[in-house]
Amino acid sequence: MKSFVFVVVTVFALSVPSFAAEQLSPQQLASLVASARTSVEHERIANYYRNQADKLLAESNDHAKMAAAFRANPVTNNEKRAAATVNHCEYLAQSLKERSQKTRALAEGHQSMAKAASIR
Repeated sequence: MKSFVFVVVTVFALSVPSFAAEQLSPQQLASLVASARTSVEHERIANYYRNQADKLLAESNDHAKMAAAFRANPVTNNEKRAAATVNHCEYLAQSLKERSQKTRALAEGHQSMAKAASIR
């Protein structure tokens, strides 16, 4: 009986679609971008870019928190260490946030292309 339940649960788990974001290699992404014609293909690209934008924004937020922690710590909040810690983290937070915004714009562009392709 236990093995039957195990088999049923395993089959069910494998039949449910994964909610994890699709991982594409740089070559797969380039190929998909170059050949995308259907709404499904553009939706795949949009989902990939949305996932990447979320990761970049999370990393940006982590660096902003680190900058705040370094700034609050008297050991790292002095002229000598500020350039190596606070300024570095603030720069990365801003840079990653900008990259996230640009990546999200790419996702929105492909989302629009997916809608346009589904109308045809």
